[in-house]
Amino acid sequence: MVKQIVRDQMFLSQKSSPMTPMDAGIIADMQDTLAANQARCVGMAGNMIGYKKRIIIVSMGFANVVMLNPVLLSKSGAYETEEGCLSLDGTRKVTRYRDIEVEFQDASFAKKRMKFNGYIAQIVLHEMDHLEGRII
Repeated sequence: MVKQIVRDQMFLSQKSSPMTPMDAGIIADMQDTLAANQARCVGMAGNMIGYKKRIIIVSMGFANVVMLNPVLLSKSGAYETEEGCLSLDGTRKVTRYRDIEVEFQDASFAKKRMKFNGYIAQIVLHEMDHLEGRII
């Protein structure tokens, strides 16, 4: 189901709780909402659609990847950039990293580990910030 984008800063500034198999229904809502906003959005976190759960979805261009309970394992190549967000007006300056490694569970709750770089790493880091209640 396509959900409305949350813009309440108090809600967005709260840390998210771990995803469990009982929360699996959220995955379809994330996929549907990202698809409905694909013209202006390349990723989203659970709290952006009202779920304080540790789930993000990232558009890789050719496919959307769902990451449950992601953990940043490594980062390198810091740089400054500006980002926008569906939950906010305008853009803000932020530090990101060119190369990252993330451990997460896929939509079936199987453990995965992946490396990302460039723009995809930036998207993953942006969405992971949401899980910690960090607003750009």
